[in-house]
Amino acid sequence: MKKVFLICILFVFANLTLSQDFIGMSGAEICSHNKSNRSSFINPLDASPNSPKHSYDVLDYKLDLNIYQCFKSTVRNFTGTDLIKFRVDSTLNSIQLNATYTSIVIDTVKLSGGANLTFAHNPTTNLLSVTLDRTYNPGEIVNILIYYRHNNVSDGAFYVNSSGFVYTDCEPEGARKWFPCWDRPADKATFDIRVKVPSNVKIGSNGRLADSTASADTIWYHWISRDPLPTYLAVLTGKTGYNVDIVWWHKLSNPADSIPIRLYYSTGENIAPTKNAIAAMTTIFSQLFVEHPFEKNGFAAVSSYGGGMENQTLTTISNSWSSVTSLISHEYAHQWFGDMITCGTWADIWLNEGFATYCEALYKEQITGYSAYKTNITSNASSYMSGNPGWPIYNPSWAITTPPTGTLFNGPITYYKGSCVLHMLRYTIGDSLFFAALKAYASDTVNFKMKSAVTDDFTSKFSSVAGQDLTWFIDEWVKQPNHPAYTNGYNITNTGGGNWRVNFLASQTLANTVFHKMPIVIKFSFSLGADTSIRVMNDINNQLFSFNFNRQPTAVAFDPDNNIVLKTATLVVGINNEANIIPDRFSLGQNYPNPFNPVTKINYDVPNSRGSANGSLFVTIKIFDVLGKEVAVLVNDLRSAGRYSVDWNAEGYTSGIYFCRMQSGEFLDIKRLMLLK
Repeated sequence: MKKVFLICILFVFANLTLSQDFIGMSGAEICSHNKSNRSSFINPLDASPNSPKHSYDVLDYKLDLNIYQCFKSTVRNFTGTDLIKFRVDSTLNSIQLNATYTSIVIDTVKLSGGANLTFAHNPTTNLLSVTLDRTYNPGEIVNILIYYRHNNVSDGAFYVNSSGFVYTDCEPEGARKWFPCWDRPADKATFDIRVKVPSNVKIGSNGRLADSTASADTIWYHWISRDPLPTYLAVLTGKTGYNVDIVWWHKLSNPADSIPIRLYYSTGENIAPTKNAIAAMTTIFSQLFVEHPFEKNGFAAVSSYGGGMENQTLTTISNSWSSVTSLISHEYAHQWFGDMITCGTWADIWLNEGFATYCEALYKEQITGYSAYKTNITSNASSYMSGNPGWPIYNPSWAITTPPTGTLFNGPITYYKGSCVLHMLRYTIGDSLFFAALKAYASDTVNFKMKSAVTDDFTSKFSSVAGQDLTWFIDEWVKQPNHPAYTNGYNITNTGGGNWRVNFLASQTLANTVFHKMPIVIKFSFSLGADTSIRVMNDINNQLFSFNFNRQPTAVAFDPDNNIVLKTATLVVGINNEANIIPDRFSLGQNYPNPFNPVTKINYDVPNSRGSANGSLFVTIKIFDVLGKEVAVLVNDLRSAGRYSVDWNAEGYTSGIYFCRMQSGEFLDIKRLMLLK
């Protein structure tokens, strides 16, 4: 975050127009600033579960709320009923719900259409415990009806202000302050919300507007969401004298069908930038990920609001309608990542915020070009590097105990580092596989779409599509803190006969993080001819690469396009002599170039061979085709400790996939090679 505001200052200036404060800020920065400054009022005794599994699964909430007086006299009192339909997942005779004691008064709990139930509302844990009428077995469906009142308190979730606004703002655990619920991100349910307001009020909510019934000075609005959502994304946003415009977006799958995108705004606000861009933005995200999944969408501007909140199908924003490429694109991207697919626990919040921040850059790439995308990513990296607090993106303890909002929504980690990790994943596996994996992740109706995901689920899905295990990538970039510090070196040697060799030593200083395995690009400049860039896999620390050329190299550059955006790096001329570099373990490097035609180089390491004959170990390196037939033997001899390279000339072989296998004692490793002629 580049701006820090004290909460007391925010309250003092709550009625000022905040849009000027956001000029030049990214959508991620605005979002992080807004969410990290919320008062979460989370009781540590009422902690989030370690797993999204639970003893019951809420299927539907049916809310009937009378908030008429909130618009008439700016009080926060209202009355309501909450019909909760849930499926029993393990044998139980009682359930617990979240209901903040200082906000909500419970009057009666009963079976729907049945007798009253015994309940207890704990002021310490903020848990509503309900004793059921009998013991229920897994698979049974239960409906309980709760009659309750909301107190006239400022609780950081249900807001009423003198400008005529009444609205809710719930992330991470504020829903429990305006209706009793099981308030966990993985527990998604459909919603049916009926709300009573004065006749001069327009109010929006989740899903579609089923009907609005006027009677004298009253309107009952009825909103139904057919698509399940987590409780923190449930929303009401209304205002006296609100204006509504609708943009119709025509579906890609059926242009004759369309969905409404409703824009709620106050008189005098300029909604034109968003109104003009939102249909094209919907198309862009639909093409990149999966077709817009909801039956309606929209934005509601609140003049005293400090950012954006991606409530499902109705995003709350400040009145900064012009921030299309930042705030609007960030919050709208959440409809896919955060709403359609929701983080399974708060430890997985980067699957919401890191993705939405990355989508800001993707949107810029689609409308302006790759250079704009890369400028955005580089800026995110700079914000991370300058503000890194030193913890990892993924913290398992957050799945159990939700951290303070300033930690959970930390800009440098959750937003900026998260977005940069996705950029580096794109760099690692390539555009084709990366975007194919994004589509597969977003369109997976069995596991993710309209459901939740945790980090390991995401890793598994991307690994499956990419055809390679990406656990190592997520472990080092998401589950470990900080970033690599490269201290690389090289030397250039004239080997005679017009030939030259460049030795490049890739080294990381491991002071406050783990070794980061990554593909690295090394760029060579020459006295004659064009530059050459070679990509190799740096999979061990202090790894030596040797490159032979038939023209004189004059300069070497590391990561010339700055695709490993989260790093520090120095590059010096001069490294230890290759003979003095003793590896501490076996290693088979990825061949380079790869794909190749017809010659490729393979580096390998042999460690100290204690107790072996003559201080050497027997090493074999063989090439096999896809049928498992041995086609070449590159090494079949004793090797002393050191770093080696060997070439394979595939001149007489057909194009296709081959496998390089290195074996010595119990060590065995295999690399995939691609010959393209």
